[in-house]
Amino acid sequence: METVKNTALSALFKGGKILSDMYGSSFRVDRKGRIDLVTEADTASEKRIIETLTRQFPDHAILAEESGETDRQSPYRWVIDPLDGTTNFAHGLPLFAISIAFQAHGETRFGAVFNPITEELFMATKGEGATLSGRSISVSDVPSVEESLLVTGFPYNVREILPGLLSRFEACIDAAQGVRRLGSAALDLCYLACGRFDGFWEENLKAWDTAAGVLIAEEAGARVTDFKGRAFTPGDAQMLATNGGIHQEMITLLMK
Repeated sequence: METVKNTALSALFKGGKILSDMYGSSFRVDRKGRIDLVTEADTASEKRIIETLTRQFPDHAILAEESGETDRQSPYRWVIDPLDGTTNFAHGLPLFAISIAFQAHGETRFGAVFNPITEELFMATKGEGATLSGRSISVSDVPSVEESLLVTGFPYNVREILPGLLSRFEACIDAAQGVRRLGSAALDLCYLACGRFDGFWEENLKAWDTAAGVLIAEEAGARVTDFKGRAFTPGDAQMLATNGGIHQEMITLLMK
């Protein structure tokens, strides 16, 4: 696992260097959908990350946001988001990150999320807890939604599911101390892990958005399910992550 961790961090920092060098400069922005952007930075970061990982582990499978999934048959897989928060990056907002997860036999065993602008590094190994830049972290102990700061996100198909999304959003705004929308699910999960947020929900996230962040949150003590409280697997349609203390209350709000 030490080789996995060291290789992942090397890839993370190489991708981060590309993002920090390109941040605030002129670069090409394309559209994968009406509001789904991809920049030169996404593709350059992903290429460097994959090169670093495959140099050390040429037989491992890879699932990456921009290039998709390799056809390698392996019990080991890397799940990569080379730039989570592309819209923020494109607009000069420093709320974005690289997310890398390592899975063995379908289970996420290691995850790391890195914001190259703030230089905050969130990391977790299965069964060993979570850290922020080397310091152990844990979720908050806030006991009720009324005292909670929540965070959410809006999927790219937001207009197709707007009524239900707004209903859940309204219920949470009415019940909570506050609700934020940052634009990076990986950071949302990590901020939950270190107690900055008490609960996070979103729909239609992809596996690369959440694989590393979910492990980090869970290792910090978070509970992660779907909106009905059922087991969550990265790539599922609904995700609710909380400090545990407000989980049932959040389920009630989201099911209204």
